[in-house]
Amino acid sequence: MNGLLLLLISVVILVAAYLLYGRYLVKTWGIDVNAKTPAYQREDGVDFVPSNKWEVFAHQFSSIAGAGPVTGPVLAMAFGWLPAFLWVLVGGIFFGAVQDFGALYASVKSNGKSMGQLIEQYIGKTGRRLFFLFSWLFTLLVIAAFADMVAGTFNGFNEQGAQLLPNGAAGSISILYVFVAIAFGLFLKKTKISGWKQLVLGLVLIVLMLMVGIQFPVYFTKQTWIYIVFVYIFFASVTPIWILKQPRDYLTTFLFIAMILAAVVGVFISNPTITTPVFTGFKSESGSYLFPTLFVTIACGAVSGFHSLVSSETSSKQISNEKDMLQVGYGSMLLESLLAILVIVIVGSLTSLSDSGVLNETLSSMALAQGATPFTKFSVGVTGLVHQLGMPQEYGLCIMTMFVSALALTSLDAVARIGRMSFQEFFECNNQKPQGKIVAFLTNKYVATLLTLAGGYLLSLGGYLNIWPLFGSANQLLAAMVLISISVFLKVTGRKGFMLYIPMIAMLVITMTSLGMAVYNIFMKLFVSGGFVFMTDGLQLLIALLLMALGILIFIGSGKKLIETKSEN
Repeated sequence: MNGLLLLLISVVILVAAYLLYGRYLVKTWGIDVNAKTPAYQREDGVDFVPSNKWEVFAHQFSSIAGAGPVTGPVLAMAFGWLPAFLWVLVGGIFFGAVQDFGALYASVKSNGKSMGQLIEQYIGKTGRRLFFLFSWLFTLLVIAAFADMVAGTFNGFNEQGAQLLPNGAAGSISILYVFVAIAFGLFLKKTKISGWKQLVLGLVLIVLMLMVGIQFPVYFTKQTWIYIVFVYIFFASVTPIWILKQPRDYLTTFLFIAMILAAVVGVFISNPTITTPVFTGFKSESGSYLFPTLFVTIACGAVSGFHSLVSSETSSKQISNEKDMLQVGYGSMLLESLLAILVIVIVGSLTSLSDSGVLNETLSSMALAQGATPFTKFSVGVTGLVHQLGMPQEYGLCIMTMFVSALALTSLDAVARIGRMSFQEFFECNNQKPQGKIVAFLTNKYVATLLTLAGGYLLSLGGYLNIWPLFGSANQLLAAMVLISISVFLKVTGRKGFMLYIPMIAMLVITMTSLGMAVYNIFMKLFVSGGFVFMTDGLQLLIALLLMALGILIFIGSGKKLIETKSEN
């Protein structure tokens, strides 16, 4: 299959989806361009901060475009590139983008309430508590998987102990990003500059950080980076969003867009051929089945429950005009779908890129190595493409390693804040501060963050490959719960929500099947095959069972409310 043709078809379909289906949702649900949004109604300078649509889009996209659009499609191509491609397109347009936009829409229309608070308002207090507990457990999985990925990418040494320049430079640039983002945020707050001046300043800072980071790499071990990452996301969780998170997302989005554009231009110039099999069968070589594995392996890029938490917990509190919601909610998801398709095209074409000389011997050996990670395959593939544009290979590899690791890092700082907020909101009642000294201590933002990160750290000990199947299942189950919750909101408020029914039922069936299989496999380890380890398998078993129970309870409560509302109407 011609990779360029596949990419062009995808772009046309995604743009058409935004202009047609996205606008159809806006027209069907309705927006009020003159309404005062929660960002203004509840402005507090910490979480509720009115921002222009590009800043909110940057925050939304950089937060949701984590490791998933790279890792998921590459792993899913074990079944061939066609199933992965079709699920990204169909899932992205009719499942994921609808969920992201719906969660943002419902939150903005409900005074900036998070999904859990919306569930309390329209479904009940019990459903709210169950949802926040589910969300908190889910954030532990995200923190564990993404922290391990980032630390592994930044690891400055190979198995022989030799220093790795791309990893060291990527780590150095990431450290610079933190401090420069803080200075950038404070400067914007004081000077109030915006528009093209803010854009130019951001681009200049990015170029300087890339230059300095490549010249002065830092070489730390993976374990050291684990500690650094957790310290960073602690501060990202507790500081006002405009100081660190918002400016960092704004700057990081330039990296993401530059990476996507460079890769697209590289595909146009190289015109690669996808050599990965179109379809390998309903069962992969590892023994997993197309259903449900494909649909939980590719989460980000198709549909991800985590996105709804970003939409309702953070982005909805920054929207300054309701007309911006389509771009922020629906548009950012489609851009992530494009990134996932780009990954399929490039990683699926690695063999042809190697044979044609686009990847030299060094890059080919890295990309086609037996143990090459999805991050490595994609970053090396794009490095070869941008090398055709004149960028030195050494610099390109450093920058691309930084780009793909930034995907996971920006999701990490978002999920740390969301995890902390979910933990706090679990104890709240009617939006009032929790009562009692012990509960007040536990819900202190510093303590809540530490407890959240501690849980994530324990789960990270098993490595991201052990966490990923459970993360994917929990992520998609969260999407199913959010879809039915949005359906209840739409029905109660007199809006049509029929377009959510098929996605929510499909995701419930898929995720319950996947979680059931995960529990079965762990039990087989425990009682039959051996190799059961409590700190990895035991914790995952406990969380899998909890997630299944919580998901069923929430779905039953939401389903009853949806049926009752239908009968009332």
